Amino acid sequence: MSKLGFTKRDNYTRCKNSAIYSLAMREHSRKELYQKLQKKEYVEGVDIDKLLNELEESNYLNEQRFTESFIRYRVSKGQGSVKISSELYVRGIQKSLIDVALVNSDFNWFDLGLQQLEKKFGKSKSVDYKEKTKRMRFLSTRGFSAEVIHSIVI
Repeated sequence: MSKLGFTKRDNYTRCKNSAIYSLAMREHSRKELYQKLQKKEYVEGVDIDKLLNELEESNYLNEQRFTESFIRYRVSKGQGSVKISSELYVRGIQKSLIDVALVNSDFNWFDLGLQQLEKKFGKSKSVDYKEKTKRMRFLSTRGFSAEVIHSIVI
C-alpha cells in the first residue's frame, strides 16, 4: 500500500490512464510522457519504462507519429527546419528519425521562409547591409538554415 492507500496495481492503472489521457489530448514523445508521469504522486512502485513499452506496443505512443505531427504544427507557426530539429531532439527524438521525417515532409523551406519574411517586412527587397542583416537575423531566429536564408535575402 502507498501513502494514499492505493496498491501498486492501482498506481499502475492510474499511471496508464493518465498516460492515455495525455496522449488523447496530443501526441507526446516517450521522453515527454516519462517526465510527465514521474511528476504524478501515484507513480510510486510503477515501472514507467514497462508502461511506456506497453503503450508503444499498443501504438498509443508512437514517436514517428509524434515527430510528423510536431513538424506540421511548427511549420504552421512559421518555424524553420533547424529550430524544429533542435526542439525535437530536446524532446528525446533520435536524430535519424528527425532527419527522415524532415526529408519526407513536403514542406518547401524556401517558400516558408519567404512567407515569414514578407509577413514581417512586406514585399520590398532589402537594399542596404543593415536591413539585410536584420532580415537574416529574423530568419535565423525562426530556425531557417543558412542556405535558405542566403537564398532568400541575398
